[in-house]
Amino acid sequence: MEPSSRLRKDDGFHVSGAKLNGHVAIIGATGTVRQARRYWLCRLGADRIVCGGPSSDGVTRARALEYSPIHSSVPLRGGPGRRLTGVLGRGRMSGAHSWLRVVFEREVVLGYASLISTILTSESAMSFDPRGKSRHLVDGPDRAPARSYFKSIGLTSEDLRKPLVMVAHEWIGTMPCNYNQRELAQHVMAGIRAAGGTPMEVNTVSISDGISMGTEGMKASLISREIVADSIELAGVGYSFDAAVVIVGCDKTIPGGAMALARLNIPSLILYGGSIAPGRYKGKDVTIQDVFEGVGAQAAGTISEAELEEIVDAACPGAGACGAQYTANTMATVMEFLGLAPMGSSTPGATDPRKEQVAYRAGELVMDVLRRGVRPLDLLTREAFENGISCAASTGGSTNVVLHLLALAREAGVELTIDDFDRVSDRTPLIGDLRPGGRYVALDMDRAGGTPLLAKRLIEAGKLHGDQQTVTGKTLAEEAEAATEEPGQDVILPADRALKATGGLVILKGSLAPDGCVIKVAGHERMTHRGPARVFECEEDAFAAVSQRKITAGDVVVIRNEGPKGGPGMREMLGVTAALVGEGLGESVALLTDGRFSGATRGLMAGHVAPEAAVGGPIAFVHEGDIISIDIPGRQLNLEVSEAELAARRQGWQPPAPKYTKGVFAKYARSVSSAAEGAVTN
Repeated sequence: MEPSSRLRKDDGFHVSGAKLNGHVAIIGATGTVRQARRYWLCRLGADRIVCGGPSSDGVTRARALEYSPIHSSVPLRGGPGRRLTGVLGRGRMSGAHSWLRVVFEREVVLGYASLISTILTSESAMSFDPRGKSRHLVDGPDRAPARSYFKSIGLTSEDLRKPLVMVAHEWIGTMPCNYNQRELAQHVMAGIRAAGGTPMEVNTVSISDGISMGTEGMKASLISREIVADSIELAGVGYSFDAAVVIVGCDKTIPGGAMALARLNIPSLILYGGSIAPGRYKGKDVTIQDVFEGVGAQAAGTISEAELEEIVDAACPGAGACGAQYTANTMATVMEFLGLAPMGSSTPGATDPRKEQVAYRAGELVMDVLRRGVRPLDLLTREAFENGISCAASTGGSTNVVLHLLALAREAGVELTIDDFDRVSDRTPLIGDLRPGGRYVALDMDRAGGTPLLAKRLIEAGKLHGDQQTVTGKTLAEEAEAATEEPGQDVILPADRALKATGGLVILKGSLAPDGCVIKVAGHERMTHRGPARVFECEEDAFAAVSQRKITAGDVVVIRNEGPKGGPGMREMLGVTAALVGEGLGESVALLTDGRFSGATRGLMAGHVAPEAAVGGPIAFVHEGDIISIDIPGRQLNLEVSEAELAARRQGWQPPAPKYTKGVFAKYARSVSSAAEGAVTN
C-alpha cells in the first residue's frame, strides 16, 4: 500500500503534523506496521500534497494525494516527539513550499490514521528566523539602552546584528572535572564568530562529587543539577539568546545542561569537556576509584598509609572528569546517543589536543543548527531516550543515568518510566569492557573507536533506533557508518562476543522497594543474596562501622534517610562501597540505600530505593537482623517480614524532622519528587 492511499477526498481523519507559518503539515503514514520508522519526504504546496519515500526496490517514488490540501478545524496539541492529533476538514492552504523529514509508526486503516510522528529536521524553505529572539532585545530605537550596555563590554553594532549565542559552562576553581572549560569556551566562541554569530560566555556553579563524598557537602551535588538547569535557563531567557552551546563536565552538570536546553528549546548542543587521563602506579592505570578503594585497603591493613598517599598522588594527573565509565562519562556518551551532542565529541580526553578542534567545530556546528532551525525537542524523542539507555547499558554505565534521564524526559515531555530502563537494558548486550566493572578507562574507549564504534556495534545487533536524527543533521546510523576501529582492540566488542547477553542496568521491585530500585550488574556480581540487615540512619554511621570492621560476610548493609527528601539530596555512597571492596567484602556483602551510588561503585549494591524512608517507605521499617533477599533474575528486593509485623511497625510513625529549615537545602527537600520519578523539582 502506498502512503495514505486509502484516504479519500471526503474523509475526515486523525493526523500528526507540525505548524508551518500557521498552516498544518499533513504527513501521511507508511503502508504496514512492518515498514514502521521509514523516512518520507512530504512537499506541501498550495494545490496538493506529494508524499514520497523508498519503495521495496530502493527507488524513491512520489504520489500526489487525490484531494485538495486541507487545514486544521481544531487545534493540534503537543510538540515535537509527542502525539499530535486533530480532526481535519477540507480547504486550501497557502504559503511557500516546505519540506519535513518525518518518521511514521502506524498504518492508515479505513481512512483513519492514528499516528505518532517525530519531526526530525526542517529543510529548504522552512521559515526559521536565526535572530528570532535577539532582535526583540537589541533592534529598534526603543532597544537603544540594551545596545548601549552591550557596547560597554566591547560588542559592536555589527556584532549585535548577528545571532546572539550563549556559551554556558560551569568552570570552577575547585576541581579537575570542569577546570578546562573556560579555555574550551574560547575555542567554541571562535567557531561561532567564524560561522557568523556573536558568542557570549555564561558561567554557573558545579559541585565535585569526589571531593564532597562522605561529607555533608555531598548533599549539594544532586541539588546542583537543578541549579545548573535553572541558571542556564534564566540566562537564556534573560538575554534572549538565539542559540546555545553548553559545555559540561562533572556529572550533574551534564543532565543539568541538557535539562536547561530542553526548557529553552532553542537551537543548541552539548559539548563534554572530556575525561581525565588515568594515572600510573606500579605500572598500572589508576583512577579515583583506586583511591577510594585504597581507603578500605589501608583500613584493612593490606596497604600502608604511605602507599595510600602514593596512589593519591598518582590517580588524578590533570584536568578532566572522572576517568572511567562513571557517571560523567556515562552521561557524556548518552548525550551523543540522544542526539544532543555531536557523535564522537565526548571521548577525546580533556587534555587531548583534539579537544580544541572539537570545541571549535562545535561553535561552527551550532550556527548550522541555528540556520536549520533544529531544536532540542526535535531530537528528544521516545526512541532517542531508548538509544540513550542502550548506550549506558551496553557499557556498564552508572546507575545515575536512570535518575538523570527520567528528569530530562520530564523536561522534554516524553513519557519514560523506571521500568523502561529494565526493559531496554534486558535487550541490550554488555559490549563495553569499561571500569568500574571492566578493565578499561574512557581514553581506551576513545582509542578503540569511541562512541561511533559503539553505535555501529549496537546498530549491527539491531539494538538501536538508527533512524533517529542527531544535532549534526545526520541520523545515528549515518554517524555510525563513519566509525573507525583500532586493529585488535577489545574494549568495544561485537554483540556475538558480548561480556553479557544483557545490559548493566536492572530495576528491582518488591516489598522493600514497591516503586523500584536500581542495581548495576556490569561486572561479575552475584545474582542473588540473602542475609541479615545491618541498619544505619546515615552514611557516616555506616562508614564508621565498615572502618571498624563491624560488617561481616553475608550482611546486607542498609543506609536510609539519604533519599531526595530525607538527605536531602541523595548522597552517593562510594566511600562506604569502596571501603567494603577495599576490605575484601565486595563479593560477600550487599548494600541498599534510598540514596545513590557513584558511577565508580561496584559490587551488589541497590540504590534509589523508593519510596524513601523520609516519606514512610518500607525501608524506614527495617530492623537490625531482619532478613533481606535480593533476586536479580526475579527482579525482586524483599524484606522477609510479615505484612502484619510491618503494619505494626508503621503504627504511630511520624516523618523525621527536616534537617534544614531554610535555604536551598530546605527549599529542595520541600519540592523534590521521588527518585522513581527522577528526583525533579518541577
